[in-house]
Parts: sequence; structure tokens; C-alpha cells
Amino acid sequence: MNVGTHMATYIRHIRAYSTHANNVSMKFDSSQFDFESSIRLSDKKSKAQVENEMGNISKQKRLKESDTAFNSKPKPLVSFASSPFRLRQSFIEKYENAKAPFGFNGLGELVYHRTYSRPMQNGRNERWPDTVKRVVEGAFSMKKGWTESRGLGWNEVEMQKQAEEMYSRIFNFKFLPPGRGLWAMGSSLTEERGLYAALNNCAFVSTRIDFKSGMKVSKPFCFLMDASMLGVGVGFDTEMAKQDLIALEPEKSTPKIFVVPDSREGWVKAVELLIDSYFDHGSSAVEFDFSKIRPKGSPIKGFGGIASGSEVLETLLSSIRGILNHLAEARSKMSIVTIVDIMNMIGKCVVAGNVRRTAEIAFGPPQNSEYLNLKNYTKNPQRVEYGWASNNSVYAELGMDYKDICDRIRDNGEPGLAWLGNMQRYGRMGDSPDEKDHRAMGGNPCLEQTLESYELCCLVETFPCNHESKEDFLKTLESAFLYAKIVTLGQTHWPETNQVMTRNRRIGCSMTGIAQFITRRGIDELKDWSEDGYKRIQACDAKYSEKFGVPRSIKTTSIKPSGTVSLLAGATPGMHYPESRYYIRRVRIPYHSDLIGPLRKAGYSIEEAVGQPDTAVVSFPVDAGEGIRTTEEVSMWEQLSLAAFLQRHWADNQVSCTVTFDPETEGDQIQHALQYFQYQLKGISFLPRLPSGAYPQMPYEAITNEEYEKALAQIGDLDFDSDLSKKNSEILMPPDLYCDSCNTK
Repeated sequence: MNVGTHMATYIRHIRAYSTHANNVSMKFDSSQFDFESSIRLSDKKSKAQVENEMGNISKQKRLKESDTAFNSKPKPLVSFASSPFRLRQSFIEKYENAKAPFGFNGLGELVYHRTYSRPMQNGRNERWPDTVKRVVEGAFSMKKGWTESRGLGWNEVEMQKQAEEMYSRIFNFKFLPPGRGLWAMGSSLTEERGLYAALNNCAFVSTRIDFKSGMKVSKPFCFLMDASMLGVGVGFDTEMAKQDLIALEPEKSTPKIFVVPDSREGWVKAVELLIDSYFDHGSSAVEFDFSKIRPKGSPIKGFGGIASGSEVLETLLSSIRGILNHLAEARSKMSIVTIVDIMNMIGKCVVAGNVRRTAEIAFGPPQNSEYLNLKNYTKNPQRVEYGWASNNSVYAELGMDYKDICDRIRDNGEPGLAWLGNMQRYGRMGDSPDEKDHRAMGGNPCLEQTLESYELCCLVETFPCNHESKEDFLKTLESAFLYAKIVTLGQTHWPETNQVMTRNRRIGCSMTGIAQFITRRGIDELKDWSEDGYKRIQACDAKYSEKFGVPRSIKTTSIKPSGTVSLLAGATPGMHYPESRYYIRRVRIPYHSDLIGPLRKAGYSIEEAVGQPDTAVVSFPVDAGEGIRTTEEVSMWEQLSLAAFLQRHWADNQVSCTVTFDPETEGDQIQHALQYFQYQLKGISFLPRLPSGAYPQMPYEAITNEEYEKALAQIGDLDFDSDLSKKNSEILMPPDLYCDSCNTK
């Protein structure tokens, strides 16, 4: 039980029994905070006297409270193996000097070194064989710990064979764990801290408060903040607006001072105490001491990135306090705008804080003008500072009138649409309704996963184009699904999440590079691989679930939009087509980075970033593949058809698809298209294809075949390993987050 709960419970007991209590002693739970405060009451003491005694806890004890509650080492959430799993050295040696098949002419290799290569104990950063080794050994150590703790038996010979197969297929980019897995699996985050939530991509939380269970108003907001600071993208609804939650100004005469610990937990706790002080009526006001938070610019060793200092948290708390003060003065209940405002402000704080990016999606009613106007900054000018933190979608209903929504989509692409009824009733849309997901309440920020409230999910990505045959692809699916199923064995530090995840074991096994596959092999072969691949995954789920002694996964497949993970393998992202076959892809990295030297030696174009003298812009020539069509050549109707095709033949979760359209020629067709495709899809979003204009150092710039060949001729062999093996290179960015491409910054 946390200190806020103790305080509120304490006050309620005092008020209920103070008129007749005599010689009553109440204590704080010392097991959580390592201190106790006993106040002896009598019927002669007034309410003010009692609250004054409670408010006189010394600052020294408050410091001790925050130290013990948030800076102690967390208890492991799973049973660790008797000894860590290790691949055979003779096997590892085969890959020591092997050339990894990174994609896109060095771009994939740069992304790997920039984002996923962790420092090693020997003083250098990982090479690709090291990262794959860490990930595979981390996964099989989880598997070993699970089977040993449950007496299920461990066959070392068989496990070595499985692990070697997984290693080979990851090394050769036949499948990849999500970016989060590449960064965290097998690291101190999982091996020492047991922080398995960091292996999951995304989550959903409903804002409806279950008062019968003792849930606090702060709960959904704090879950989103905690998950976001771990790199988990979160979807949320606006159901709280249907409840009569009236904010009242807390008692300012006896404020509590909370010394904010320099930790993720401490920041989340500060938000919890502030919000609940307005809804646990009669609570004392909360003031904050930020003296323990590390200064701006300090490195964050665990998750990566650079500390922001306390300013962003101070701004967040001040902003939330301002919103709640306004509600209290007006005696108004929590509204849709208030809910999304607080969630978006939290997202803005996380962006400026330790992981730099955030991913949120809000779900709201389709006919509610308050919700639909959230990004109308003429009507809501105050939201321009944080409204960007979430994509906004509506819970679409079959047979509804789409005209008003489509008029808005034509202007700026929002809102997206999620058919919750289809999400709850169906697996693949080509199969009969099974109602498996009747508890589902929403989805993740990229909308490729159906989710219950407080549910997380793990994604894994396969590359069909990197296979010579369907039989080889089916073997890859076995390793990919095994990795994801192992991740479901790890518990989180959220009891509500564990309750859902141990029941559902939801997985999102995805395919990417689909546009390239269609170009090379055709749509009929994609159907064949999808159907047989789905059958193989169901067989794998039955086998592994029985071996682990866990339920079958409620759903198993999806199409994620992909992002930097697809760059590693040289694949087009998800089901999407490229804007051009040939283009220049520009990447920004600090000029002082150790990655600059090898790039310069290889002949890549490196420029000083306009207006950012400490930042370098590196240009990579990219060829998306012979014969591939571009977004301008693929109509809105064909993109919707491909999404429906994949939802029918592959994805029992969902297909993440952002349909690009020409506002002039296709804008007035959107509502008609939705009337047809509402029965075939679970979610969809749109993006108007508008002239972006030319400006210096654009991230993507279409070029001709001749320009591509000229740029390619200037590039020699790229050798990061020789240069970076001499020293411990700085990790420039935190890991690829969320669903890899849904971050809003």
C-alpha cells in the first residue's frame, strides 16, 4: 500500500471514529516505507489538532520515505534460471567474422550501431553477433528459469539446437525481435532487475474508474506515465468523462511535502499524489521538493538517453494542478478534454524527459464534437503545446454516417477509426466470429493490436522477402513465435497487467516488406504464405503452450507499421509502399559521435545540420527494389484492399495501415470506401498526400536512377567494427520504442 493510500485511509478512519474513539493507535505500514507514525487520539482532540499532528512529520522522515519506497532494488518478478543459458562457444565462433546482411547501403548498419549496440564489460560496444548472442541467451535464460521453477524439465541438447536456430535467423534478418527486445533482452534490465515490461511494445488502459476495487482516479494516468517512461506506447479511452468525478480543492493549511526521488517510480508517484489530492476529498494539498533529481544532461545508464533535469516534471505538475484547480473552482467533473489534456501533458513530459519520444492514441465517441475538436487549435488554442502527443481515433460503429468524420480526415488525416465490435468478435476477418476478445476495450498507438485495459503485448517481425522458399519462411515463424511466447512468461510490476497477460498471452507476429514481396512474387503467393504461415503459428502456439504449461495465446498475428527495425533488414515498412523507388535518406547524429569516422572513411556525404552546428547530417542512397510501385501509383482503394486482404488471411489481431490519399481526387471518396470496408477491417487511419515543399536536408528526398548510381559510386566499404572495437562508443539514442513507427517525435 502506498503513502497516498495510507494518508487517505488514515484520515477517513479518524473522521469516522474521532467522536467516540479513545486511546486508539493507528500506524503507517512500515514494510513499504520503513517508518511508522503513531498518533494517539482522544475524544478531546479536534480535527484540526489531529491533522496538524499528521502534518508535522519531519522532513527527515519524508526523505527516508522517498528513499526507501523508490530507490531500493526491486524484487525479481520471475524465477531466474539456476545458471544462465549460454550458447556453445564453438557455435558463436562461426559468426565472429561473418558479414551481417544489413540493408539499404549502410543505413541499416548505422541505425544498429546508433540504437541497439550496448556497451560491454570488455570496454567496447557490441557488434551484431554480440547483440544477437545477448538476445538469444536472454530469451533462453527466461525459458530455462520458467521450466526449472515449475519442474517441467530442461533438455540442454534440444535447447541448444533451438537457440542456434533462433540465432541464425536473427543474424540473417529472417526475423527480428522488436527494437525493444534488441535493446533490453538479456541486459541488466531483465537479467538483474527483472523489468520484463520493457520487452513489450504497447499497451491500452481504460480511464473508467472501478471504485468498488478501491481504484484511485490517478490510476490510468499513472499507468500511462509509468509505461511510457519504459518505452511502452499506450492507448487510452475517455470513459472517465461518463462518471461524475468532481474535483475539490485540497486543504492548503496542512500541506504534505513530497521529496521526489530521482527515479521513474518517483516521478509517477508525484503525479499520483497530486491528482488524488483533488479526488480523495478532504486531502491535504501536496507540495514537491525536487532537490534529489539529477541535473540536466546527466546520462541515464539503465534505459539510455540523457536526463532532462527537474524542469519538465515541474512543468507537468504545475500544468496538471492548473487544470484541476480550474475544475475545483467551477465544481466541474472530469471532461473529455481534461482527460486527454492530462494524458497529452504526460506524453510531452516523457518526450522531454528520459526517453525523448512517446506514443499515445486516444479513443473517443464518433459523434462528440468536444472530442472531435481536440486538434482544432482555433477552438482549443491552449492544446497546441501538447495536443500533438497523441493520435486520436474514434470508436466507429457499423452502419454509422461517416460524412462528418471524413470531412475532418480530408483536412488533416484525423481522426482514425477503430471498429471495436469487429475487434471483439473476430480473429481473422475471414474466419467465423469467435468472440474471444469480448473483454477488449481498445488498442495500441499503431492499432495493430486488440487489447484489454492494462494489457501489454509483444510484437515480433518477420521478413518474407529474405526467404528463398515458403518452407524456410515457415521455419522462421517457429523461431519468431517462440521468442514472443517466451516474452509472455515474464511478469510486470503491475498486478492488473499480470492478471490479463497470464490469461491472454497475446502475441503480434508480423510480416514486413510486404510491398517488396508482392512486387517479386505476387499477391497469390502472399495469400499462400499467409494462410500456411498462420496455420504453422497456431501449431507452434499449441506446442509451446503445452510445454510451458500456459494457456494458448488469445491472438497471435498482426501487421505492424515497422520503423527502424525494417531499416536494419532493408525492408519497406509493414504493408506500406515507398514514396519513391530511389531516394536519399538523411540521418542526424552528433558531430562528436564515434560513428562519424567510419562513415567519412567510406565516402558518405556528411554535412553540418542547418542551424545545428553540433549535429551532422549523413546521406544514404536507397533503392527500394526493382519494379516496386510508389504511393502515388497505389490508389486509396488498393491500399484499403491490401489491408483487408491481410486482415482476412493473416492478422487475427489487426493490420496497421495508414492510407495515403490525394485530397483533391480521392478525398470525397473516403466515406464511400468506409461503407464498404467497415465490414472487413478493425482499424484504419488516413494521411492526405500534400506537397511538403523543398527545404534543406529533408529526411527523405526522391532522386532519379542516375542520381542514385552516382551517389552509390562514391561509397566504399563501411567498417564500423574496426573503429568501434577500440573503445566504448557512446550510445546516442534510447532504444527503438513502442511499435517502432508510432512515436510522435
